[in-house]
Amino acid sequence: MADDILFSDATRLAELIRTREVSPVEVVRAHLDRIDAVDGQVNAIVTVADGALEAAKVAEAAVLAGEALGSLHGVPFTAKDSIDTAGVPTQRGSPIFKGRTPDTDATSVARLKNAGGILLAKTNLPEFSYWIESDNLLSGRTNNPWDLERTPGGSSGGESAAIAAGMSPLGLGTDLAISVRGPAAQTGIVSFKATHGLVPMTGIWPRAPRRFWHVGPMARSVRDLALAVSQLAGPDGLDAFASSAAFSAGLGRSLDRPLRVGWMVGPGLGPVDPEVAATVEAAADALRGLGVAVEPVGIPALERDFALDVFNRLHVMEMKPAFRAATAGRHEDELYKMAKTMLSLPDTSMDDYIDAEQAAERLRDGYAAYFRNYDALITQVLPIPAHRHGVEQFVIDGRTVDATYLQAATVPLNVTGLPGLSMRFGTSTDGMPINVQIIGAWQAELAILHVASLLEEVSPVRGLRPSLLG
Repeated sequence: MADDILFSDATRLAELIRTREVSPVEVVRAHLDRIDAVDGQVNAIVTVADGALEAAKVAEAAVLAGEALGSLHGVPFTAKDSIDTAGVPTQRGSPIFKGRTPDTDATSVARLKNAGGILLAKTNLPEFSYWIESDNLLSGRTNNPWDLERTPGGSSGGESAAIAAGMSPLGLGTDLAISVRGPAAQTGIVSFKATHGLVPMTGIWPRAPRRFWHVGPMARSVRDLALAVSQLAGPDGLDAFASSAAFSAGLGRSLDRPLRVGWMVGPGLGPVDPEVAATVEAAADALRGLGVAVEPVGIPALERDFALDVFNRLHVMEMKPAFRAATAGRHEDELYKMAKTMLSLPDTSMDDYIDAEQAAERLRDGYAAYFRNYDALITQVLPIPAHRHGVEQFVIDGRTVDATYLQAATVPLNVTGLPGLSMRFGTSTDGMPINVQIIGAWQAELAILHVASLLEEVSPVRGLRPSLLG
């Protein structure tokens, strides 16, 4: 039964708890035991939340008393260590914030708790959530449960590793350029970056700037993503970007006409490994086999303006003041790689900044033109499967690129604010997960969740999990 608990999705656990087949105490204790058993190898967990078992006992009493139960009642969840948690340290992957303990929950955490979720632990990340590996001077390096010599990604790599290893059924990560979708791809789980503003960023560093930042769920199933977003969405009166757009989980609801889906791995998204490209095409073929109208496409705006370059020119200029404020007066030995790198980068000239702003507008318009004719777009998430720790240069399909290019297919959605979902649909020849990315129009979460649920039903890798940890 413990194994069933550890690798069930959150929706199933909530059902089992509601029907009294398992108790919240059993579920929380099983996950705490799993953390004790395997996290020494993975190092995904930064802090176990005090009071998780006590909260589970309260949740169990509510079930036995026949009280009204939330949709996640008694289900444990984890949160990246940049997301504020009342009474539980939130240290942002830096000795500068060692021991920092917030008084209040981030809006996203509070909403999962309001749905009955129980905070289990905080998970690892790179310093300040800034890099494609989850490694820092405070809590060290996180390893991939599929191969401990490889990375689970960044910046939400602790979350992706914890879920893949059975230490958590559901988690919260943040996404600036890659950070929930890339780590999900490296560990073979699912994750969702909703339209910018659908989920408030309140209680997450940095407060400003946040126009490219998102917070989103990471999980084991598409239905868990839909359920989590249904709890997380909506304004909180504190984040000015937060949208009042309505959201319903809505899985299984069809459009009033046939779906139209395009797929691409081509120009504008950087080089891609042939195995990854083949997985994207396989996902497109699978949809076609289900009767969906699918065809290869291109988006000219992505070829004109390389989104990764646009993002770098805009974000470096905007983010450096936050780094300066966070690191003011600190000793050099308290800073790790990314803080030093960000502070050393030259400012973007005003002409380049304005040009990049105009390029971002062209990218938004380019996607808008595409979505006049299609309901969704399928691309790669990453150009390669999970790589070994510490690699900073890659040869991908014959082209040598630096590590920032791993973000080439994900960062367009941060520049434009569009929603994107990462889900596994393949396996590399050396046994590593390969995910695809499903992209929708502005506030078209329902469409991509529907496409993802169709793919999940026919996925050739459904139910696979790492055997390395037992």
